Amino acid sequence: MIKVDAFILIISIIIQLYSLFDCARTEQEQVRRLPKWAWLIVVLLFGGFGGLLWLLAGRPKSQGGGRSRKPRIVPPDDDPDFLRKL
Repeated sequence: MIKVDAFILIISIIIQLYSLFDCARTEQEQVRRLPKWAWLIVVLLFGGFGGLLWLLAGRPKSQGGGRSRKPRIVPPDDDPDFLRKL
């Protein structure tokens, strides 16, 4: 039983730390539901549960199915702005 409790405690600490750093690195404009400072307080006060709340309700939704897409490179002969400058 002690091993299970220790495992749950370690997982809770990992979730809290990940959520804390993820929230701190997220831009204010992308945060959902609460201001960024409020999410940081929630994660700090409620530990792993606050981290789960951040991951489920506060974290910005990913664009494009979870993968960040690189901007499409337009060759000069297909770029209308470039062609207007000629």
